[in-house]
Amino acid sequence: MTDHHETLHARARRENAAWQAARDWQQRARQARPSTSGGGVKLFFTWLLFGTLMLVGTVLGLFFLLVGWLMMPLLRHRMKKRIDALRAERAQDVGGNAGGAHAASPRSGADARHEVLEGDYLDKG
Repeated sequence: MTDHHETLHARARRENAAWQAARDWQQRARQARPSTSGGGVKLFFTWLLFGTLMLVGTVLGLFFLLVGWLMMPLLRHRMKKRIDALRAERAQDVGGNAGGAHAASPRSGADARHEVLEGDYLDKG
């Protein structure tokens, strides 16, 4: 009984279109497969090259990250000096000349209305 069942199953496989398509795919894959014996060696060297490039890229990325972190305090110091110089320049421009005699003398009339300590001011009155 099992013999009869197995032959029916085998015949169904032969007549089934999906099984035939699968066998056709297998035959095409076998024919398309290269017959060179160095395929494994070529694959090994390809993976070796890929792994080496990944390691080199990772090391370079970490190096540039470290250089960036080390440069941050230097750039911060340079920017701080630049901002301090800009603030000093603006303070001198607003006060007129840099001497203290200017601040001690009181202004009168139109000059007093336009005297500002910082920024721009427009009197609409």
